[in-house]
Amino acid sequence: MVTERFICEAILDVRTFMEMGGSILWLILLVAVVLFALIIERFWFVKITCPCLMSAWMEEWNRREDKSSWFARQIRQAMISQANIILYRPIPFIRTLTVISPLLGLLGTVIGMIEVFDVVAGAGTGNPRAVASGVSQAMITTMAGMVVALAGLFFGTWVRQYVKIETERLSNGLREG
Repeated sequence: MVTERFICEAILDVRTFMEMGGSILWLILLVAVVLFALIIERFWFVKITCPCLMSAWMEEWNRREDKSSWFARQIRQAMISQANIILYRPIPFIRTLTVISPLLGLLGTVIGMIEVFDVVAGAGTGNPRAVASGVSQAMITTMAGMVVALAGLFFGTWVRQYVKIETERLSNGLREG
């Protein structure tokens, strides 16, 4: 009973917050969901799928008798390049979404301020509640865009570093003979 009430209140609070931020805040939420889905997918890939791929590449390399010729070095480089392509594939999307979110927040700020100016132009400065509503929308979208960008920057950098470490680990595992 208490848990259901808490969940209902939380959902209502989130909905109220989203309505206060206007339509741009829903777009920022969509960007955040896609961004964190990509980040979670990449962690999952690097932790679960990637070790199997790395093992297969290292096994294939270790079965080779020739590891020092020019041809063998080209095969090694191709394996490392293939790993780079697979590991780094979604990182440009993560970076793009991280950059887009504060711009969406800024767009929400502009829209909120336009609403403020519309109220001031129509009713004058005598309606502080209407003016405050537009300013509130402007600040909420700015804050949301910045929070998503900061989180995306932090976790995106973390993913990039982890992918870099895995690529170096593969490169070291494929030793030239």
